[in-house]
Amino acid sequence: MLKKLLNPSVDRADLILRIALGVVFFAHGSQKVLGWFGGYGWAGTLGFFQQALGISPFWAGLSFLAEFLGGILILLGLLTRPAALSIAVTMLVAGMKVGLPNGFFLDTQGPKDGVEYVFVLFLIAVYFVIKGAGKISLDAVISKNKQ
Repeated sequence: MLKKLLNPSVDRADLILRIALGVVFFAHGSQKVLGWFGGYGWAGTLGFFQQALGISPFWAGLSFLAEFLGGILILLGLLTRPAALSIAVTMLVAGMKVGLPNGFFLDTQGPKDGVEYVFVLFLIAVYFVIKGAGKISLDAVISKNKQ
């Protein structure tokens, strides 16, 4: 079971896509969890999720951790499939709850963003759920040592 979970793809190019996804989610998660990069931190973001989005503190907290810890794990290529799954679920909910009601396209000039950015992040996360971390990852090192 553990071997199947950690079994990476043999593609080295996955590293580029994994770094992109990991950086995006580490940055967004850091805003929510730590208040870095202009974020409001745990309490401020939790309040927004409750009031504006109607998301309970439990589910909001899970999404914050999925982004923050998921981003770190994706960057390291460690437990990539579960980390990517948590990110994919978070993006699915974000897309349905926030993006989809505003249409498809990002609105860089206005306050309403559509689902396109979230959709791309969701698909990249699903890619890693299916394919694994790639050859250059801690999952690959662990998998190799388990053989």
